[in-house]
Amino acid sequence: MTTSTTSESSAAAPLFDLQALVVAVRRRRRLWCAMALLGLLAGAAVAVLMPPPPTAVTKVLVAHREDQPNDTGTLIRTDVELLGTTRIAGKALEALNSREDPEDFMRDYRATGLTNNLLRIDVTGDSDAQAVARARALADAFVADHVRRMRETAKAESQALLDQRDRMRDELAQVNNAIGDRSAESDPKASASTESLFARRAELNSRIADFDQRAAEARTGTPQVISGTQIVDAPRAVRHSLPRAAATNAAIGLVLGLVLGLALAAVGTVVADRPVLRRDIAANLGASVIAELPRRSGRLWQRRRTRAARMRLTRTLARTVRGSAEPLSLLELGCARGTSALALDLAGAMAAEGPVAVIDGLPGPQLANRRPKPGDPTVVSGEPAAGVSPQERRIGVGSVAPGTAWTDLRYLGARTVLVVRAGHGSAAWLHTVARQLADQRIPVIGVVLIDPDPRDRTDGTLWDGPHTAPRGRSERPAGQNGGGTSHAVQAVGEGPVRTERQPLWAARVPDDDQEAR
Repeated sequence: MTTSTTSESSAAAPLFDLQALVVAVRRRRRLWCAMALLGLLAGAAVAVLMPPPPTAVTKVLVAHREDQPNDTGTLIRTDVELLGTTRIAGKALEALNSREDPEDFMRDYRATGLTNNLLRIDVTGDSDAQAVARARALADAFVADHVRRMRETAKAESQALLDQRDRMRDELAQVNNAIGDRSAESDPKASASTESLFARRAELNSRIADFDQRAAEARTGTPQVISGTQIVDAPRAVRHSLPRAAATNAAIGLVLGLVLGLALAAVGTVVADRPVLRRDIAANLGASVIAELPRRSGRLWQRRRTRAARMRLTRTLARTVRGSAEPLSLLELGCARGTSALALDLAGAMAAEGPVAVIDGLPGPQLANRRPKPGDPTVVSGEPAAGVSPQERRIGVGSVAPGTAWTDLRYLGARTVLVVRAGHGSAAWLHTVARQLADQRIPVIGVVLIDPDPRDRTDGTLWDGPHTAPRGRSERPAGQNGGGTSHAVQAVGEGPVRTERQPLWAARVPDDDQEAR
């Protein structure tokens, strides 16, 4: 039956728990808030400490003979690449009378094609005046180079057409001579050949006229390209606003830092595998969550509810101690200070019924170095703990953190309540704690969850867990219940006898005004 239930629960467990991931990332808000703040400050610092160099901008209108309405920008991209050549950079440096290497100068400017015929040139320099002069020289060099190339192209095309026309004229002269030689003949067969020569002459005349027209068009189109290519926006210095740059860089740094922080928090959560939800902590420890307490007192309007929750938990544990002669221990994991305070509160509540001794088994100085106040319970540790009178109630305080001497936990108490801070221990370590306590035959009454997530709505009750939690104990004889049921239990408090299936809801301190369960 147990194997079947375990298999079903394993099959129903999701491969990736998104809810736990969201809760864990939200709990690590200090990390990603710090990363976002760091990115904000870094962005603003970059804008202040590394201002952009003086920059000048100009725009050039570039005309092409091959311009088409459906051009996809191939021609302007070609112009952008041509502007980034050492030939144009060298021409611009010659105009500036500069000895700078053209390859070094090419790193100081950038060309961008805005439209199919509009080119923007951004140039940097040591000063605004130098940047403007560089932009003007570069634009003039590009326009001159573009005009020269267009002229050479038009001249070469026109000359090719004229050469073809001259060849046609030479052939026409030969045809005319052939016609003149056959004009005196009256042979019918020669007449047909003469007609073909006349047809060839007409064709040659037509082609010669076509070549003349095309050559004229090639020469005519060049002035339009030359006049259309010009500087339409004179070089000017770009004004730099430090507050605007700082605000822009800060916003970019904020977004990048926030994204990086969230990514680090998510990756760290998945790698660390530290349960934060009630259901996961209860399942890994094999014990139900009986109460929840915040890690700190909280805001002023929340302290009253926090004190009320601590008092309810103290009364619950006091009733548990009274109901059994076996000593009780509080074992902490990640919350030694809160566990020490809880043990002192419990001892103070039990002091009215007789002497109470708190056995300090913590590795730290939370109890050992405290300053006792009048009326505080006795705190002993080490060798003096063996001399505690059997008539005194013993409340042990220990730790189940890594490095714990597991065999010593039995001397702190025969039963225990685990006080665990959410998200402190990994799932593997929680399994280790549950296994070691089971090996020492120390039953876990329940888990007190410290610093829970305020939006956690999961159930921390285990129905198939041990019957030692305050929700019910199987110590009373079956005959006292009157029903003869072996699993009849007495709930915490002084209410009527209840069955095992009736849980004690965890005392929870929510952040909002919802009623605590």
